[in-house]
Parts: sequence; structure tokens; C-alpha cells
Amino acid sequence: MSYKVSIVIEKDEYGYYAYCPELEGCQSQGDSLEEVIANIKEAIELYLETLSEDEIKESLSKEILTTAVEVQVA
Repeated sequence: MSYKVSIVIEKDEYGYYAYCPELEGCQSQGDSLEEVIANIKEAIELYLETLSEDEIKESLSKEILTTAVEVQVA
């Protein structure tokens, strides 16, 4: 079965870090953007394998909202 999930990717001096907000604790890292995307997809697949169908539906039904805001620093 196929699911769409949200992932957040952050870059720092060590590489890339990714996590899935719908799945608490599901995270990964990689040296490149391509690597972190492959790694988080694998982590999500393994995470979902541990859940029942009902748990998957409940976890993936969470509404995730994202936006960007402009802020000013004094």
C-alpha cells in the first residue's frame, strides 16, 4: 500500500536531517539531499511496518500545516 506523508528536511554543517511529523520519533540523516530523502523513506517504511492498519490511518490522518513567516529582529 502507498501513503503520502510529510517530511521536514533541515541542513546544517554536518549534512541533512529529516523527520516525519506524523510519526513521532521517525527521523534520519544523510550527507546529501538525495541520501537523506532515501534514508527517511526507508525509515518511514520500517516505522509503518510496526503499526496496525488502524494505527497507520490514525497517524497519517493528522493535519500538518506549514507556512513561512517574515520576522524582524531588533
